[in-house]
Amino acid sequence: MDSHLPIPQSMLILAYPATPGALEQVEPLTQYLKDAGVPLVVGGSFLDKMLLERLQRREFDLLIALGGDGTMLRAGHLCAPLNIPVLGINMGRVGFLTEIRKDEWRQGMDLLLQGRYRLEERMMLKAELWRGDTSLGNWLVLNEVVVCRGKFVRPIHVQACVDGYTLTTYVADGVIAATPTGSTAYALAAGGPIMPPELRNILLIPVAPHLSMDRAIILSQGACVELRVLIDADHDAVVSVDGHPPLPLADGDQVSVQASDLTVHFVRFEDPGYFYRNITAYMEQNPATGARS
Repeated sequence: MDSHLPIPQSMLILAYPATPGALEQVEPLTQYLKDAGVPLVVGGSFLDKMLLERLQRREFDLLIALGGDGTMLRAGHLCAPLNIPVLGINMGRVGFLTEIRKDEWRQGMDLLLQGRYRLEERMMLKAELWRGDTSLGNWLVLNEVVVCRGKFVRPIHVQACVDGYTLTTYVADGVIAATPTGSTAYALAAGGPIMPPELRNILLIPVAPHLSMDRAIILSQGACVELRVLIDADHDAVVSVDGHPPLPLADGDQVSVQASDLTVHFVRFEDPGYFYRNITAYMEQNPATGARS
């Protein structure tokens, strides 16, 4: 990479404890950066409240996240409001969002300390749950918002409106509103397209549709989508954001989804074409097949 960016002077290294080997890697990485002359390097766990408070106070100008894609989601949620870049080291399996494999972190750190990196901007969404005129909660979203059936194995009805105009009423197990980042997550499993990561469009796709629109739709940049659930006593529905525990929905509840003003910045060492070069390798590392990174 020909471009040179400022070398981070204060780095926080966080590992997700549930990822095998992640916490054990914190100390050697911390020492490597200290030996290289970085003025401030601190390492620990994503569960360490004191470190998270220091991050909130903007004591660091880079977060290095050790884990898999779930860890990168946590890092993105933490750092987007702070405008702090994230560098991911893959300690998991697939690693769509991470940048360095666990056996290549030294080479990655050397490039970082030479300023030989770029910042890739990833769109985020803001989602809000409404019951009538009352807001029941709002969230920052990196992957997707999912409105889907609950414990009853029956399709639900979800009315989708785009910029105030009715698009369709889905009869399906659920409806996904995803970012380009989320296009390689649940939306991909539902048969959706893979979107270039730098786009700022919302992907709308039904899950197991029944006698209703069954195609994915990529909305215009800046569009707002509202998902209104139509349920009765024999059905139930929930909403889940970025894989968090679902929240129950009542008949008529509406989930609004639109682009957030916040952006996640991921540190990248490869040129923008990396995404297309690596996509086949990603797809062949499905954890369900037993493949590992």
